[in-house]
Amino acid sequence: MKNDIKLLNQSDFQKNIDGKKTDLFVLKNKNGLISEITNYGARVVSLWVPDINDNFDDIVLGFDNIENYISANEKYFGATIGRYGNRIKDGKFIINDNEYYLEKNNGPNHLHGGNKGFNDVIWEAEQINEQILEFKYFSKNMEEGYPGNLDIKVIYNLNDYNELKIEYFAKTDESTYVNLTHHSFFNLLGAGNKTINDHLLYINANSFTPVDETLIPTGDIKLVANTPFDFTVPSKIGKRINQDNDQLKYGNGYDHNFVLNNSNSTDILAARVIEKKSGRILEVYTNEPGMQLYGGNFLDGKTIGKQSKAYNYRSAFCLETQHFPNSPNQKNFPNTMLKPNEEYYSICIYKFSTN
Repeated sequence: MKNDIKLLNQSDFQKNIDGKKTDLFVLKNKNGLISEITNYGARVVSLWVPDINDNFDDIVLGFDNIENYISANEKYFGATIGRYGNRIKDGKFIINDNEYYLEKNNGPNHLHGGNKGFNDVIWEAEQINEQILEFKYFSKNMEEGYPGNLDIKVIYNLNDYNELKIEYFAKTDESTYVNLTHHSFFNLLGAGNKTINDHLLYINANSFTPVDETLIPTGDIKLVANTPFDFTVPSKIGKRINQDNDQLKYGNGYDHNFVLNNSNSTDILAARVIEKKSGRILEVYTNEPGMQLYGGNFLDGKTIGKQSKAYNYRSAFCLETQHFPNSPNQKNFPNTMLKPNEEYYSICIYKFSTN
């Protein structure tokens, strides 16, 4: 027996901001999965998936109106992140002997595109059909300090394989750095329902990129073997979270980039999360070389989300497929430069099933 899916009020997401209108769009597939998505930040607001008893829950954190997204301390729930997902050291990089300075919005560093990243802009939206939604945004030269005019397109597809497929396309008229990603906060028990520490996590990665005290990668690539970062065998997310480990101390838990063994292929599993009580399974596929695991370490219970639920400490996880943090300043990391006449393409697939 299916429980009721509680759709949000579209009118609560309609607002005029700087001459552009925000709205709420609905995607659904033949199996009953539903995702509500807003063009404010091209972000996933809800994602309803079934458990082993065919009961549906909304498994992503977020808010039930546009005003809360605008005013929230947590800016990234469900959002498209850019121009550069994750951190850039000291908010600067060099292209062709020219030094560019970015906003420092995370201590001494630049995070997720700056003070007004792609999560905070209004995207042009076109609903292609009930399963496909297309967003476009034109990022002007020197927006948040990045060179080049950048044309971006993001396509969400909730297909009948129970996959939320996210594709990113971009072109520039000047060499620039681009690293787009998606930032849904997941809880397979349902958003706002208990901790995610007992979720079983598998990551197809033999290595990760250690960070310094400000969460900037040191440049090293370290094997996960014999560390709390070894998820090559499925393990509870919280099993080793309190070990005496400098990397865990720096991130207040997991907030690290993993070097995937996927050969940049969507045919190879990048990660799998299993929640045994509900039977829900999330699998991740991507063409990206890295994936950031974030364990909800800065959620503090003060944020009240959908259905008036408090989002408590470690009550969500993020799996952000991406190139590595601070790649513009690390020559040994995969290159994130996009040049004129090239096309940026990235894909992330979140696939849902039950066991």
